[in-house]
Order: sequence, then structure tokens, then C-alpha cells
Amino acid sequence: MMASLFWRGLIILPLLFVYVNGEHFLYPKRHVGKAELAGYKGPDSLAVDGGGFYSGPLIADDDGSAAGGNAGGTTEVKVENLGKVDGDNTNGNANSVESTQVAAKNGISNGNIVEAKTTFKGSWEVFVENAGVSAMHLILLPKINQALMFDATVWKISKMKLPGPPCRRIEGTNEEDCYVHSILMDVETGKIRPLRLNYDTWCSSGALDINGRLVSTGGYNNGSDTVRILDLCDTCGWEEYPGALGNGRWYATQVTLGDGRFMVFGGRDFPTYEFVPPQGQKNTLKDVVDFNLLVETHDPVENNLYPFVYLSTDGNVFIFANNRSVLLNPNTQTIIHEFPVLPNGARNYPASGSACLLPIMLKPNEDRRVIPAEVLICGGASHDAYAKADLQRPKVFLPGNTDCARLDITKRNGKWKIINMPSARLLGDMAVLPTGDVLIVNGAKTGSAGWDDAREPNLNPVLYKYQTDGTGSKFTVLNPSNIPRMYHSSFALLPDAKILIAGSNTNPGYLDDALFPTEVRVEKFSPHYLDPNLAMFRQEIIAEKSNNQVKYGQKLTVQIRGNGEIDQQKLQVTVYSPPFVTHGISMNQRLIQLGIVEFNKNVAPNTNNIVLQAPMNGNIAPPGYYMLFVNYNGVPCRQSMWVQFLP
Repeated sequence: MMASLFWRGLIILPLLFVYVNGEHFLYPKRHVGKAELAGYKGPDSLAVDGGGFYSGPLIADDDGSAAGGNAGGTTEVKVENLGKVDGDNTNGNANSVESTQVAAKNGISNGNIVEAKTTFKGSWEVFVENAGVSAMHLILLPKINQALMFDATVWKISKMKLPGPPCRRIEGTNEEDCYVHSILMDVETGKIRPLRLNYDTWCSSGALDINGRLVSTGGYNNGSDTVRILDLCDTCGWEEYPGALGNGRWYATQVTLGDGRFMVFGGRDFPTYEFVPPQGQKNTLKDVVDFNLLVETHDPVENNLYPFVYLSTDGNVFIFANNRSVLLNPNTQTIIHEFPVLPNGARNYPASGSACLLPIMLKPNEDRRVIPAEVLICGGASHDAYAKADLQRPKVFLPGNTDCARLDITKRNGKWKIINMPSARLLGDMAVLPTGDVLIVNGAKTGSAGWDDAREPNLNPVLYKYQTDGTGSKFTVLNPSNIPRMYHSSFALLPDAKILIAGSNTNPGYLDDALFPTEVRVEKFSPHYLDPNLAMFRQEIIAEKSNNQVKYGQKLTVQIRGNGEIDQQKLQVTVYSPPFVTHGISMNQRLIQLGIVEFNKNVAPNTNNIVLQAPMNGNIAPPGYYMLFVNYNGVPCRQSMWVQFLP
């Protein structure tokens, strides 16, 4: 009983009392006074080694129902005219498959899109029965193809013991914690390697640097001002730098800039932002910048934690908190534009909608001054959903939002375009697929984020079509999982184009007898394009004959092998930056469609070369590693290839 009251108070009290005697009671003494800001030295002071942690070279069904069964569906190849795309008033008509116009998706022209159609609604498999930890945080690491999962050390328990000493010494006590709180999982074999953590990662943030290392920021208590790094090797472990941040960053969002630097926004009771310092260095109050948007959007129950933050293609940073959004110039630290308010409730924690940056579409020999970039925000809850579910007795679980809103963040006159999803969803995730479509998965239909504060698991993923011919729905309801994925769920797009699904913990610890037990099973979901009847379209990338490292604006060649003759107009090449996923936030998730410059057929039997142009600069694609997919007829290749973009 006392333990239950302790955890309940831990969540409620910060929402009711910000300071006690002028000092924030949740943070250790190093945080006292850090909310009092003392100016900013400017980005030049942070430019050592680039200023970041890197070194080296720089169709819903009309009734909203899902079809049953996991067998392959009926298949056809259909050409759709994209003259009308999400609000465009141009009219277009369906064409025969013999159309010679090149698909809009391959970036060569604004013609037709060719993709295989299927009635297959996806399939589920349990990949690992016990991951050891419930994946509150999840990211796929480049090159080594291992999923990093971690929870929080505050629990002092998990479903796996450390393989041996030393155990973690619990700060301020004589206790030892000998449980695993962080693992690496091979995404092909499921093999697990435990990692040791000392500083609490509860509700932290992160991003990959130019060399593919994870740089994670913030967390709870002794981890709230910590920066931690995980490199890519068979024996690498966490390197932790406590005190590296100027403010505590609990429920904060990290974003990568075009030059590879990181910024981190917000965190409970700290309406500020700062640039992440170079490895081994520390920020002070002078490196912290006031950010009034986070003050002005703070409801009595917050609703602006874990803001949605994306780098726009013009180098400005888009920040969305609660129901408002702005563009920030990161070099001058000034807000240059505010967008219209998004109606119908709150979208950020604990209302907890989800968001993504939609695909960035490039042309060959790209010379446009402005490359369009759009944000999609779906779900969330009413402004008082947390108060009703967590603070009121008996609990009341309000319905979640049913809408999705889309906005071009490169237009100063941009307005939200709002459409309805097939069902309500909060606590969900949005995975941008290799084809550019969006998989909306996980979450609940009622309630809020928080301990035991949501009900009605939303078991059906929904496919959002990024581009359509303007007829029919943009949504398709897919086959459900039988495992609820509620608060603290996560995902990762895998090299074989499946989706790894993990996490879900609505409990303050590891509980097996709760309404929604702490979930340590890991699933894989095969989307519609993995219909067995479409397997003939899956190409194979010949990595040893392809360029895997390229500088901005340069040409790269990718060699593919498949069955029979390849039609260029049915090809699409995309690159994907793996996101740091937690709490419905997919930090730095980014899909870019590359322009096809040349297509050289039959360089060997059933083998072809695709010549592509790399993105022109880091604002389009921040430096680092991307998964390169070749899609044919809308079906991704058998295995993506890692490619590194460099200045």
C-alpha cells in the first residue's frame, strides 16, 4: 500500500506543486536554481568538434473493419494518377498499367505512381518471449542491426538478472540493483546482450550521431542532466556523463540539426532548450535558453512534455507543444513563425498523441530553393483527460482523439488539413514505412498516459496512405495483434521492412497481475507489402557493388538483382533515419525519397544499376547513417543497405 502511494505521488505531485521553498524537490541538488537562466553564449561556444557528440569525418474499409486472416490477399498492379494529392485541386484519372509516365514516387516527374495492390492486411508473430526489459525506449542501431531497448533504473527490477558483478549501487543507499535495465537484441536471431546502466534513463531522449553512435540525454533523478553514449561494437557499453546538461531533461525531446549538432527541448519544469555539449564537456546556466512556448502551452496537467520537434528542410526547427507550433531559427535562437492552433484537444504528454515528418521527396539534379516538408499529427486526448483518469476518483477514461492533422512546415501560410481516423487513439506510435506510407500502431482508445490511466487497447494498426488519387479513403485498418501495447510501447522499422513492436508498461515497476501486465514480449508485424503474393517484386541489393558512403549532392550507384525485366517507372528508392522511440515520440525519424538520375539495365543477368543523387545538404538529411530501400511496385527490397551521408 505504501509503495503504491509513493509511485502515485511521484506522478501527481509534480503536476500540483512546482517548487517547494524555491527548490524543485524531484531533482538532486545540482539542479537547484538551474531554471534561473543567465543568457546564452551563442552556437560558436558549442562548436568544438562540431558542437555535437561525434568525431571523425564529418483504403480504410468504409465500415472501418479489418479483414480477418493472415493469408496472402488478391493482388493486382494498378497505376494511380497523382494529379490530386491531399488538397490539390488538379483532377486526374486512372490509367492503364502500360502508362509510360514516370511515377511521382521516384522523383523524376509528377506523373503516375505504380504499385501492387493487395487485400493482405498484415500478419503478426511473437519474435522473443522475454526481452528481459520492457522497451520504454527503442532504437535500431546502424550497421550492427541490433535493437537497443531500455527502461528505467528506478524500478530496481526487471525480468533479467545481470550476468555477474558488479551490480549497480543505488544512490544514497547501501542497496544493490543486480537487474538488467538495458539490452541489445539482434533483430534476426533475437540474441540478447545485457548492458549496464548507472544513471536513470526513465523518460529520456536520444539521437544517432554522424558515426551511428547513440547519444542519449536526460532521464530521472541522477540521470536527468546526464548525457550517455553507446558506440557500435561487440563489447561496447554505455559511457555516462552526469551533470553534462544545464537543466534536468525529464520528458524532453532531442533533435539533430543539419550540421550534426543536437538540441534538446523541454523537460518537466524546465521550459528551456540547450545544445548538447561535445563529449566530455558540460553545459552551464549560460548555455540554457528560455523558451516561452513551453510556458504558454503548459496546462494544469502539462500536456506539453515530449514536444514534437523536427528539423525542416530550410534549417529551421519545428516545435509543436500541446496545440501550438512554431518555427525556430537555431542559429539566432529566434522564433520566425507561429502556425495556426491545432484544435480538438491536446497532443503531447500526457494527452499523448503521436506525430511524424512525412516523406521528403527529392528530384534528380535537385535545384529547388524550398523542399516541401510536412508534419502529420494523429490522436491525443482532451485537455483534462489526465485529470479525469489519474486525479479523479472514481477514474474517468475520456475518449481519445480520432483525427489526424497535416501541415506543410515550409509554408508561412500553411494551414492544418484535418481528417478522421477509423478509431480513436492515444499512446500510439507512427512508423514511416519504406514506401512513404505511415503505420499507426499501438496505444489505447480512452484515457491518458500515466499509471493505469488508459483503457480499451487499440489492437488494430492503421495504414495511412501518404499519396492517393483523391478518391477513396486514406486509411486501411489492418489485422490486430492480441497483445495490448499501451503506455510505454515502442517500435522500430527493420532492414527487411517488418516492424518490431515492443514495450507496454502501465505500472510503476514490473507487475504480472495488473490489468495490463508489464510486457516483455517482442513482436514483428509484416505490413501489407509483405503479402506472399508480392514476393516476386522484392529486389535484392548487391551491397558489395553499391556505394555505401557519399557526400552531399554527389551521385551514388545501387545495384539490384531480381526476377525478370525491371520497369524504371515502378522503382522508388528511399533512405530512412532510425528514430529514438519513446512515449509516442519518434525523435529524428526521417524518410527521404532520392531522385533517380540514371537506370542502367542488365549490367549482368537480372541485374541493374540505379544511379541516384544524394541529398544536397544536411538540412534535408542530417549527417549519419540511413537505411536505403529499393521499392519495386510498392514492395520493399529483401534487405535494406546502410548508407552514410557526409558533409
